[in-house]
Amino acid sequence: MATVLVVEDSATDREIMNAYLQQAGLSVVNAKSSEEAATALGRQKPDLIVLDVILPGQSGFELCREIKSNPDTRGIPTIVCSTKNTDVDKMWGNMLGADAYLTKPVDKDLLLQTVQKLIK
Repeated sequence: MATVLVVEDSATDREIMNAYLQQAGLSVVNAKSSEEAATALGRQKPDLIVLDVILPGQSGFELCREIKSNPDTRGIPTIVCSTKNTDVDKMWGNMLGADAYLTKPVDKDLLLQTVQKLIK
Protein backbone atom coordinates (compact mmCIF):
# COMPACT_ATOMS: atom_id res chain seq x y z
CA MET A 1 0.00 0.00 0.00
CA ALA A 2 1.40 3.39 -1.01
CA THR A 3 1.83 6.08 1.63
CA VAL A 4 1.05 9.78 1.11
CA LEU A 5 2.33 12.53 3.40
CA VAL A 6 -0.26 15.34 3.55
CA VAL A 7 1.23 18.62 4.80
CA GLU A 8 -1.77 20.84 5.51
CA ASP A 9 -2.51 23.16 8.45
CA SER A 10 -6.26 23.44 7.79
CA ALA A 11 -8.07 20.63 9.61
CA THR A 12 -10.96 20.76 7.14
CA ASP A 13 -8.78 20.54 4.02
CA ARG A 14 -6.64 17.83 5.65
CA GLU A 15 -9.70 15.72 6.50
CA ILE A 16 -11.11 16.06 2.99
CA MET A 17 -7.84 15.02 1.35
CA ASN A 18 -7.37 12.18 3.84
CA ALA A 19 -10.83 10.84 3.02
CA TYR A 20 -10.21 10.99 -0.75
CA LEU A 21 -6.81 9.31 -0.47
CA GLN A 22 -7.92 6.63 2.01
CA GLN A 23 -10.97 5.79 -0.13
CA ALA A 24 -8.52 5.19 -2.98
CA GLY A 25 -6.69 2.63 -0.81
CA LEU A 26 -3.73 4.80 0.17
CA SER A 27 -2.16 5.08 3.60
CA VAL A 28 -1.98 8.71 4.85
CA VAL A 29 0.46 10.39 7.24
CA ASN A 30 -0.35 13.97 8.30
CA ALA A 31 1.73 17.01 9.19
CA LYS A 32 0.38 20.45 10.12
CA SER A 33 3.63 22.36 9.48
CA SER A 34 6.93 22.13 7.62
CA GLU A 35 8.61 21.16 10.88
CA GLU A 36 6.20 18.23 11.42
CA ALA A 37 6.72 17.23 7.78
CA ALA A 38 10.51 17.17 8.26
CA THR A 39 10.07 14.94 11.33
CA ALA A 40 7.73 12.61 9.41
CA LEU A 41 10.20 12.43 6.50
CA GLY A 42 12.94 11.48 8.95
CA ARG A 43 10.87 8.55 10.22
CA GLN A 44 9.50 7.19 6.94
CA LYS A 45 9.83 8.07 3.27
CA PRO A 46 6.36 8.38 1.75
CA ASP A 47 5.59 7.45 -1.85
CA LEU A 48 4.19 10.94 -2.48
CA ILE A 49 3.79 14.30 -0.72
CA VAL A 50 0.79 16.64 -0.95
CA LEU A 51 1.93 20.06 0.21
CA ASP A 52 0.06 23.26 1.07
CA VAL A 53 1.84 26.56 0.39
CA ILE A 54 0.61 28.66 3.30
CA LEU A 55 1.86 26.94 6.45
CA PRO A 56 2.87 28.18 9.89
CA GLY A 57 6.59 28.96 9.98
CA GLN A 58 8.31 27.83 6.81
CA SER A 59 6.19 28.02 3.64
CA GLY A 60 5.32 25.03 1.51
CA PHE A 61 7.38 26.53 -1.33
CA GLU A 62 10.46 26.57 0.93
CA LEU A 63 9.76 23.00 2.08
CA CYS A 64 9.35 21.87 -1.53
CA ARG A 65 12.74 23.39 -2.39
CA GLU A 66 14.34 21.55 0.56
CA ILE A 67 12.70 18.23 -0.35
CA LYS A 68 13.83 18.49 -3.98
CA SER A 69 17.38 19.57 -3.12
CA ASN A 70 17.95 16.75 -0.59
CA PRO A 71 19.36 13.57 -2.18
CA ASP A 72 17.36 11.42 0.27
CA THR A 73 13.98 12.95 -0.68
CA ARG A 74 14.37 14.49 -4.14
CA GLY A 75 12.82 11.46 -5.83
CA ILE A 76 9.56 11.68 -3.87
CA PRO A 77 6.82 13.08 -6.15
CA THR A 78 5.41 16.29 -4.68
CA ILE A 79 2.01 17.87 -5.39
CA VAL A 80 1.51 21.46 -4.30
CA CYS A 81 -2.15 21.98 -3.35
CA SER A 82 -3.00 25.59 -2.53
CA THR A 83 -5.57 28.37 -2.66
CA LYS A 84 -2.82 30.42 -4.35
CA ASN A 85 -3.76 29.92 -7.99
CA THR A 86 -2.03 32.60 -10.04
CA ASP A 87 0.28 31.73 -12.90
CA VAL A 88 3.17 33.13 -10.83
CA ASP A 89 2.36 30.74 -7.95
CA LYS A 90 2.23 27.79 -10.34
CA MET A 91 5.52 28.92 -11.93
CA TRP A 92 7.17 29.08 -8.48
CA GLY A 93 5.93 25.59 -7.65
CA ASN A 94 7.36 24.29 -10.91
CA MET A 95 10.68 26.13 -10.44
CA LEU A 96 11.06 24.68 -6.95
CA GLY A 97 10.54 21.13 -8.20
CA ALA A 98 6.85 20.37 -7.62
CA ASP A 99 5.66 17.56 -9.88
CA ALA A 100 2.11 18.95 -10.02
CA TYR A 101 0.16 22.00 -8.80
CA LEU A 102 -3.50 21.70 -7.82
CA THR A 103 -5.76 24.45 -6.52
CA LYS A 104 -8.23 24.35 -3.64
CA PRO A 105 -10.90 23.45 -3.15
CA VAL A 106 -9.31 20.25 -4.36
CA ASP A 107 -11.22 18.24 -6.94
CA LYS A 108 -11.37 14.59 -5.84
CA ASP A 109 -11.02 13.10 -9.31
CA LEU A 110 -8.17 15.41 -10.31
CA LEU A 111 -6.32 14.74 -7.04
CA LEU A 112 -6.62 10.97 -7.42
CA GLN A 113 -5.67 11.03 -11.13
CA THR A 114 -2.59 13.11 -10.31
CA VAL A 115 -1.61 10.85 -7.41
CA GLN A 116 -1.99 7.70 -9.52
CA LYS A 117 0.06 9.25 -12.34
CA LEU A 118 2.91 10.18 -9.98
CA ILE A 119 3.06 7.01 -7.86
CA LYS A 120 4.84 4.40 -9.89
